[in-house]
Amino acid sequence: MAVNDTTVNNIMQQQAEKVPTTRAWVALFMLCFIYVLNFLDRQLLSILAKPIQDSLDISDSQLGLIGGLYFALFYCFISIPVGWLADKTNRVKVLSIACALWSAATMACGLAKTYPQLVIARMTVGIGEAGGVPPSYAIISDYFPPGKRGTALSIFNLGPPIGAALGIAFGAAIAAAYSWRHAFIVLGAVGIVAALALIFIVREPRRGGLDPVAPVAIKDVDQVAKSGFVETLSMFFSRPTLMLAALGSGATQFITYGLGNFVVLFLMREKGMDLNQVALYYALVVGIGMSGGIFFSGWLIDRFTKRYKQAYALLPAISLALAIPFYVGFVWAPTWPLALAFLFGPTFLNYFYLSCSVTLVQQEVRPDQRVMSGALLLLVMNMIGLGFGPTYVGIASDFFRQNYPDNSLQIALYTLIPFYFIAIFLFLWLARLLRKENQPAGEIQSCTP
Repeated sequence: MAVNDTTVNNIMQQQAEKVPTTRAWVALFMLCFIYVLNFLDRQLLSILAKPIQDSLDISDSQLGLIGGLYFALFYCFISIPVGWLADKTNRVKVLSIACALWSAATMACGLAKTYPQLVIARMTVGIGEAGGVPPSYAIISDYFPPGKRGTALSIFNLGPPIGAALGIAFGAAIAAAYSWRHAFIVLGAVGIVAALALIFIVREPRRGGLDPVAPVAIKDVDQVAKSGFVETLSMFFSRPTLMLAALGSGATQFITYGLGNFVVLFLMREKGMDLNQVALYYALVVGIGMSGGIFFSGWLIDRFTKRYKQAYALLPAISLALAIPFYVGFVWAPTWPLALAFLFGPTFLNYFYLSCSVTLVQQEVRPDQRVMSGALLLLVMNMIGLGFGPTYVGIASDFFRQNYPDNSLQIALYTLIPFYFIAIFLFLWLARLLRKENQPAGEIQSCTP
């Protein structure tokens, strides 16, 4: 049955102006808590790198591989079939199972007696965490209407800074009081409880129920044919805007993960901090700086992308350019208090890309493609950043140690600076394409290649 343009426009306007319900906010904060545990468990290895190195006698290169490439191989590629499965089934249940798996694997890390055992446990953490973020992106996008998603997704993306801050605070404190093994076991057990609670707190929302939809879909969104695996895969990799968002994010993550997996080791080994100081001062820098940057970027997205779609790319490009002098100051600083003061800058500015890229991808694809598209975004940016960033820094540190035994990590971290310029270039390229589209951010776009 035909629907006239006035009716379509009225329905689209009503859907875009819907106010999120109490259930939506409860779901959002529960999903954010799960994400906190996701990132907390992931970051424990880097936070406790020094005592783990001392206990298992592993090098910087081995540490970089276990925190980077070994983890990312499973985390990135398992996320694709998991994303496809979640698009076809109950996303909340998929997320709950994933949380239970990565939490149990985190506990296994604390029981590892050798490096190979730790590698296997970390790979299993990666398998579990592959089912964590993509379903959450899609669930949130179906609880919050366009115009509210930037803020909602930025709140969800507070999971990494909160998880990192709590991991630093509790992980370092538990390790200082007992051992690094106790930190893995205790914090992994919390995740098992959260996985069970998730099923009872969050309900599965209707796919695309809050989207402005085409006339064919207005009667019943759920009756629209669901995209196949190959169709969604082809759609994502054939669209330049989605690929540039993923590549720009990957170049940025090369810096954030390359630095993040070694920053505590750098502060302890070359700047003179101890675990108790890390638990307090570094936790504050990460908690305040990263949280502030992610939330502020989400607010800016909802403010500017309604009129200027290219803001999805210009915001991360500008923030990364501003972060460069602070990053250089952090690596150079002769004392840890001065280093932490400089570190606040990149900790705040390095993460604008996250809410921008996630929101853009979720806005640009159909509701039945959201989980897998989110997984493909994570595949590209995490394979580049998480997979190769820490691996590169670890290998570079061991290479420079021959000539710079006392500050090999410092030299290695200096070599990350060119990646800032690569990321800025990619985001500016994306901004140019978005400007060419000359289409308001809230307007429906074709989702076919």
